[in-house]
Amino acid sequence: MFRFIIVCIIVIGYLILSIPILIGEWFVGKQNKRKKDISSLRIIQAVFRLILKVTGADITIIGHERVPKDQAVLYIGNHRSYFDILLTYVLCPDTTGYIAKKEMEPIPLLSNWMKYLHCLFLDRKDIKEGLKTILTAIDEIKKGVSICIFPEGTRNKHDSELEMLPFHEGSFKIATKTNCPVIPIAIHNSAEIFEAHLPKIHPCRVVVEYGEPIYPEQLSKDEKKHLGSYTRNVILEMLKKNQHL
Repeated sequence: MFRFIIVCIIVIGYLILSIPILIGEWFVGKQNKRKKDISSLRIIQAVFRLILKVTGADITIIGHERVPKDQAVLYIGNHRSYFDILLTYVLCPDTTGYIAKKEMEPIPLLSNWMKYLHCLFLDRKDIKEGLKTILTAIDEIKKGVSICIFPEGTRNKHDSELEMLPFHEGSFKIATKTNCPVIPIAIHNSAEIFEAHLPKIHPCRVVVEYGEPIYPEQLSKDEKKHLGSYTRNVILEMLKKNQHL
């Protein structure tokens, strides 16, 4: 319970104390948008690293060198925990926006930082608004901003992480319309940090593996049409492989 309290203090305390930083970053962005994007990224990465350290999680990273550093990519991961965002965001080499649920947008200060970081809010109940979010994500990729999405649509609460929910194929239009590489991410055992022990945070072993980039234009017509299923299978194989870890 102690770790949970400390994490809450860090999150709430940072959001309150960061108001001057938000203002400062706004002024920086007026002069140099790229500089503001990178400084906001590094600030939040530092906060996330601190939170992960408090959890006591033993984190093993595999294959991060496979992520292209010279272009925007679409990160695709399985989703079992709120900590999946922290685990992957600290490893983003450049500006990356996450697609989050619309319900997070009204949260003051948090949503301000998310917008600074190019995060997009997806209305899962409105197909038309959801399409607008995907089109915005496509524009972000074209501008050089990577996008990360968990295409199961919500946290998978099955007993086994191998029982992934179906991937929403619409998310993959971000890649097929821009020809950016898809980076599959297999996150193993992250639910053991928090969700499996609510409300306690429990130190555990977590494995995050980055697969080989998937280039849509190199796939067959059928594989490209069902890119979601194709990527899901790639992630599933990585999860199976890392169970022994």
